[in-house]
Amino acid sequence: MTLLWIALLPLLGVLVPTLTAGRGRRYCSLATAVLPAVALVMTLLNVPALLDGEQLRFSASWMPELALDLAFRLDGLSLLFNLLILGIGLLIILYAHYYLAKDEPFGRFYAFLMLFMASMVGISMSDNLILLWLFWELTSLSSFLLIGFWSHQSDARKGARMALTVTGAGGLALLAGLLLLGDMAGSFNMGDVLASGEVIVADPRYPLMLGLVLLGAFTKSAQFPFHFWLPHAMAAPTPVSAYLHSATMVKAGIFLMARLHPAIAGSELWSVVVSLVGIVTMLYGAWFALMKTDLKGILAFSTVSHLGLITVLLGIGSPMAILAALFHILNHATFKAALFMSAGIIDHETGTRELKQLGGLKKAMPVTALLTTLAAAAMAGVPLFNGFLSKEMFFTESLATPVLGGLSWLLPALAALGGILSVAYSLRLVHAVFFKPAREAPPKAPHEPPHLMRLPVEILVVLCVVVGLFPAFMATGLLELASQAVIGSPLDFHLAIWHGVNLPLMMSLLAFVAGIALYWRHGDVRRFTQQFVGVDARRVFERILVAIGYRAEQLVARLEGNSLQRYVGWLWLGALVMGGVGLVQITDLTGAAGNQAIDGILILGAGMLMFGGVATAATHRYRLISLLMLSVVGLFVALTFARFSAPDLALTQLSVEVVTMILLMLALFFLPQKTPRESSPLRNVRDLLLAGSLGLVVASLNYAVMTRETLSISNFFIENSKPGGGGYNVVNVILVDFRGFDTLGEITVLALAGLAIFKLLNRLRLFIPHSDGEGRVWSPDRHPAILTSIAMTILPLALLVSAFIFLRGHNQPGGGFIAGLITAVALILIYMARGVAWAQERLDFPFQPVAVIGVAIATLTGLGSWLFGHPFLTSAFGYFKLPLIGTFELATALLFDLGVYLAVVGATLMILANLGKVTTAHRPVTEATEKDANATAASSSPQEPR
Repeated sequence: MTLLWIALLPLLGVLVPTLTAGRGRRYCSLATAVLPAVALVMTLLNVPALLDGEQLRFSASWMPELALDLAFRLDGLSLLFNLLILGIGLLIILYAHYYLAKDEPFGRFYAFLMLFMASMVGISMSDNLILLWLFWELTSLSSFLLIGFWSHQSDARKGARMALTVTGAGGLALLAGLLLLGDMAGSFNMGDVLASGEVIVADPRYPLMLGLVLLGAFTKSAQFPFHFWLPHAMAAPTPVSAYLHSATMVKAGIFLMARLHPAIAGSELWSVVVSLVGIVTMLYGAWFALMKTDLKGILAFSTVSHLGLITVLLGIGSPMAILAALFHILNHATFKAALFMSAGIIDHETGTRELKQLGGLKKAMPVTALLTTLAAAAMAGVPLFNGFLSKEMFFTESLATPVLGGLSWLLPALAALGGILSVAYSLRLVHAVFFKPAREAPPKAPHEPPHLMRLPVEILVVLCVVVGLFPAFMATGLLELASQAVIGSPLDFHLAIWHGVNLPLMMSLLAFVAGIALYWRHGDVRRFTQQFVGVDARRVFERILVAIGYRAEQLVARLEGNSLQRYVGWLWLGALVMGGVGLVQITDLTGAAGNQAIDGILILGAGMLMFGGVATAATHRYRLISLLMLSVVGLFVALTFARFSAPDLALTQLSVEVVTMILLMLALFFLPQKTPRESSPLRNVRDLLLAGSLGLVVASLNYAVMTRETLSISNFFIENSKPGGGGYNVVNVILVDFRGFDTLGEITVLALAGLAIFKLLNRLRLFIPHSDGEGRVWSPDRHPAILTSIAMTILPLALLVSAFIFLRGHNQPGGGFIAGLITAVALILIYMARGVAWAQERLDFPFQPVAVIGVAIATLTGLGSWLFGHPFLTSAFGYFKLPLIGTFELATALLFDLGVYLAVVGATLMILANLGKVTTAHRPVTEATEKDANATAASSSPQEPR
């Protein structure tokens, strides 16, 4: 459970700043830091167990059908990343407390920050591939919120959109890759996957899987050619840059490659692809870091370069290369987070990040100058700093590993070139800001920040120095655990400052000398690069997005053309082709089951169905006649159900048909009585051929299916309806017991739809024409006596029938759905006969609570089964005896059916009763109003074109 709490505490911390923001920034900052601090302490308390070799795992079944378990692990690799995520996260909270302006919504900022922290902890501790992907996507969403925090700035919005697009697309590729990986390993459990390396590499799908997984890792860790989003993400507040883009988010791709290294790295394809991408990224990022004039721009491209260095080491893949990669992950997080926060301090106190407005700040900001210089020295790989040790290990592994075969000499040469560029841009960063005179005055007079704002930088710089001076004491234990988690076995190594005079040391000396010379001639280098036309990655990205959107609109316009008829036509044509392909593969259309006997009643019913369908289409311009023909179709469909022994379906069809007809009649009153002729004869022929062909194909497929013996689940329901559900009506038992969860979802949707339609129709007023399209005035008798008499007579009978249908539904045809429709129809008939005002005086209660109470009763019935230790919506039944009445059955499904009944009644009446109120004030019919009505009806009812 400890592992579960380590993962959940940062997630719970999302709520803390939201709840405490009203009590002031200091209180909010302290409260926000509590849960991450507790999670950090709990992580550290597990270190002795890890040193003793214990396997720390937590697993709980979540969605077994999707192979998704709530599974977490804590090993050396996740320990390393948890320390970075939680430790640097706490420093960022302190730093942001002083960095954000007084009017900034700090509560929202801290909530976004905690959401990102929780997602990163989830990635590092996930012991299930699908769970890892869920947290992976959560980092993309939370980073989008953080990068776009200053949403009033165009750069922030565009940078956030770019980061989300690139990392989100990579996340989709990663999902496909992880699904393939889990299928190849036979499990989505991380332990099983990591133990299946040989099987995975030997699988023929390995190259495809590897490409998809690496796409996800490269996009997240800003590897070439997906590096362009990271520099534009620098529009975020500096605490975000210091946290996401140096210590955490951009390390997620690195973490993924390290975590899956035992499973997917055992091939030459891995070594070549990962090493080449890493070395290109390292050099590209280092070169542009040397060219940038914005402090955060320099640090952003240097981050890209160092991520490329770590990727190269993972591509080399030897045990010492893995150790060097893990060591540099730790080192880079400390000195780069310190440098980002120093850049934020400089920006905060001077009002600018441009080098031309900065310079000579050593006098005004001496402590900041010292801290920045020390952190930059670690980044450049100066001896006695932590960056020097991991850089030396990188040079050693580049010399020792023949990754590129006969071209292996290129790797150490390019590694040395990367070291030269690193020294040059680090020297430029320090010299241009603190020692070189400024060309322009900064917007604000520079001065030192508050000490607590500088404290996180001081802590990180001290770590850079202490690890550099005492590597064996400070980092050996942590690196032993982390390397063992990746390699799978203990690694014998020794970290020391001095390894004697050797080739890696000579490469370091060359890097220092050549780096200083390169910075000395920086002006010449800059003039050389100005000869080339610069490319703005953001503009290119936006042009690509615009082009994709334009092409998509063109394709949609070509396929659909803003024509519903054409759109449906394409769908039908696709269905026709796919159905035709299925028919072609059937050698004999008729199966072994044979045909039923045909009698006169079946022929009559089929003829009436065809007549009703054709008549509905033929009279579609005359809405009322077409509606009557449609009702014929519905009636004969209900008779067909009854003929083939489906009484429940027949009752449901009849009830739905009546409700639908009433709804359409109410809506028809506001529509023209006749529509214009819009289709040409040629189009009619085309539609007739398409519809007829599709009908023949569908009928043939149905015939082929119905004449074949198929395995059906119906036998299970028939056999278990009485012993398992206590009812003889199999259909009703399925609805309220076996598939009760589906029914609960359906009535919930029905209630929500009713509420939505109620809100749309509420207080809506439409003009009612006083005459039809031919000038005939509507009767002034709005409530005919014969309709009123029939409605008042039918109401009690319909309610009685509804109660009877409801009570018998568990054992005979009926149930809550049919009974609800009968009740709704009876009440709607009263509304139609006596008017809305008269009915509402006597039915003085709102229908919305009826639907909501129905859903609540059905839900509580399901929850009640939990109290007795049974699955959700499990029903119980029993038999009881009463004098004079005899034996009768009671089932909890009756309560569930009551909920269905109330939901149907409430939702139906919300729709129909309110549609009947969509009117304007009724004017008395006079000679003047009759003329107005005729004119209005003529304009609202289009005439047939000549």
